[in-house]
Amino acid sequence: MPSRSDPFDDIERMFDRLSEQFANIDPVEFGSGLTGPAIDLRDEDDQLVAIVDLPGYEADDIDVTLPDERTLRIVAERERETEEREEGIYVRSERSHETVERSVRLPDPVTEDGTSATYENGVLTVTLQKQHPDDEGRSIPVE
Repeated sequence: MPSRSDPFDDIERMFDRLSEQFANIDPVEFGSGLTGPAIDLRDEDDQLVAIVDLPGYEADDIDVTLPDERTLRIVAERERETEEREEGIYVRSERSHETVERSVRLPDPVTEDGTSATYENGVLTVTLQKQHPDDEGRSIPVE
């Protein structure tokens, strides 16, 4: 008579396979990549350049931050108001508030020194300087 496999062994194997499938997913990318603006990230030797399409925003509407040395965060927020009146009576009045947000994990650590951001014709360009360890290293005094 053939022996039956232990159902708990089957469940454990299933969890192992699921863990392997999700092992290489970056949680920052996974959570925010579905709803925010797309980011093109170029590696240009000593710097990383991020290009983001944000049409319809003003430069003052955009906030670019580095929460840590390997994460770039972009938030854009705008409000719009449309009013149409006929002799003091609203025919139509609409207000909207829109926020888009995106965080991306950077392939290399960056420094705030030399970092810049420009916004022109609906395109945000962020230039980030990569961190480079000093050739001589850091001296640690011995007491």
